[in-house]
Amino acid sequence: MIENIGADIYRSWTDEKRREEIDKLIEGYRNGLPVTILCTMATAIAGNERGARKHIIKLMPLRERKALVAKEAGNDRDLQVHLTRFFI
Repeated sequence: MIENIGADIYRSWTDEKRREEIDKLIEGYRNGLPVTILCTMATAIAGNERGARKHIIKLMPLRERKALVAKEAGNDRDLQVHLTRFFI
């Protein structure tokens, strides 16, 4: 039960509230928050990866998302594929 408390709270939020919170995570990423935390928390807040993508795509310009993938993945092809699927 306690492990689901965040999910229970997030489900009660409006789509607008979810977007605001994901926007705060994006700002956090821009200020040094690890991309893994951005992805994990955005997914939890949105309820699934597809919902997280929807919000992130609306909140981050494509150029910034492409730069994020290039920076975070480096030469790791598997990570690049995963991040591309999530952000692009």
